[in-house]
Amino acid sequence: MNRFVLLGSTALILFANVALAGDLDPARLTEHVKILASDAFEGRGPATEGERKAVQYMTDQFKLAGLQPGGDLKDGKRSWTQDVPLAKFDTKGPVAVSVQVKGQTQTWTQGEQIAIRAPQTGAQHVTVKSAPVVFIGYGVTAPERQWDDFKGVDLKGKIALVLINDPDFETGKGDFGGKAMTYYGRWTYKYEEAARRGAVGFIVIHETDPASYGWNTVKNSNTNTVFDIIRAKPTEAHAPIEAWVQRDVTVGLFKAAGLDFEALKASAQTRAFKPVTLEGVTFSTDFDVNVEKIVSKNVAGILPGTKRPDETVIYSAHWDHLGIGLPDTKGDKIYNGAQDNAMGSALLIEIARAAAQAPRTDRSVVFLSVTAEEKGLLGSEYYAANPLYPLATTVADINMDGGSTSGPARDFTTSGNAPLTLQDDLIAVAGRHGRVYSPDPRPGAGSFFRSDHFPFAKRGVPALSFGSGQDLIDGGRERGEALAKDYVTYRYHQPADEYSPSWNLTGAAQDGGILLELGLDLANSNRWPAWKAGAEFKAERDLTAAQRK
Repeated sequence: MNRFVLLGSTALILFANVALAGDLDPARLTEHVKILASDAFEGRGPATEGERKAVQYMTDQFKLAGLQPGGDLKDGKRSWTQDVPLAKFDTKGPVAVSVQVKGQTQTWTQGEQIAIRAPQTGAQHVTVKSAPVVFIGYGVTAPERQWDDFKGVDLKGKIALVLINDPDFETGKGDFGGKAMTYYGRWTYKYEEAARRGAVGFIVIHETDPASYGWNTVKNSNTNTVFDIIRAKPTEAHAPIEAWVQRDVTVGLFKAAGLDFEALKASAQTRAFKPVTLEGVTFSTDFDVNVEKIVSKNVAGILPGTKRPDETVIYSAHWDHLGIGLPDTKGDKIYNGAQDNAMGSALLIEIARAAAQAPRTDRSVVFLSVTAEEKGLLGSEYYAANPLYPLATTVADINMDGGSTSGPARDFTTSGNAPLTLQDDLIAVAGRHGRVYSPDPRPGAGSFFRSDHFPFAKRGVPALSFGSGQDLIDGGRERGEALAKDYVTYRYHQPADEYSPSWNLTGAAQDGGILLELGLDLANSNRWPAWKAGAEFKAERDLTAAQRK
């Protein structure tokens, strides 16, 4: 690739650093994406033939790249994979849903008005009859913010309707980060709170802006196969009903109950909010669940360090996507996951190839291709709970989820503005290549909690997830933002996330070169990236400070 031709006035800076970062090959990236996102891989769903093919492909490519096996120890030797035991849940047959509103019955269709996740409680049959319905605002209990949406209301035996995101998302001002989502705003937190409260379930009210994606994404993600880690007491982590409901359906339900949705939503943005029972409204559902235990696979390769091999820099990306699910309007049922995350997997392979061709580093470099990200970051969660290499001496996790398909950009970003020196290191490396940092363009989407760096981060490991820029050389920020919006609306978690011959992967190749340089620089240094003062995960990292020299 000729960076001089591509980038004009910044070319001399970039050309001078080619030897530092090394260029990834756009043609190689393209070939990996075309294969991983092909119909033959059936959307790379865990516990499917698509998993077998994806795991084999990642293993073969790691071998060809020059890595050594970095997975589970078997007979005293490292294998190429880490076993990830999971529970697998599928709804069987029709999902019957009805709502009684002052004596009148409304029938809701699974995937249209409502999207009920296959329950992860272990139950093989779910029946809810005439459960009262309560609106609980944002469903947040945050003592450190003097915030309690529940006000002592007992939710046992009841269904709670809950808003997505944080109380201050709409106004951009308040105690929850303004437009930037906190973990309280994530749907995962809402469901965890349902289990803690002993509710029959929480139904999250879908609104596109605060959710950061449309109903198609919700439908496709939640009516598909669901996985979880193996739990001794699953009912302590999951309520029987975890679901989403369309906003317009909710507005109509409130109106029929004599309530004003917008007025109650505004009330929920204040500390004074109190839960409101929808008088005369009850919820019922009935369906079967198929429960299995399976073993999925993370794939791991390593370049052992020459001086301090017990200290590791990790690159990560998930190989999985949604597999085969509900058909779109064209009848396509294969969720190919080209950008999400065949692209990240391609970058992982090619960074591994370039690193293997470089001189061995002082520290070890691990390349981790994880399973079940789309099912709740389960592969990375399992790794972080059962690390192949100690987390205390893990220098950093550099994660890749997606990648640029629209050519080079002037900027780059990360998922969430992480308060850690690792992000400063990335900004410095990218700056040497004429790239500037742009804060997360969608802070309300809660992206920091949505990719495989998060299980590392919450255990204290400095971790970030790289994002390609939107200020494109060809078309500027206007085109970049339009393309990003188009992707989220029409392809994200939909069958249309497919490889296109129109893609330009030169920008992805440059991004990969920057990440390569960042990782190799860390692997040849004595530095330990750190969380900054006041960061949420600093205390967890500080607990293991004595183990780092």
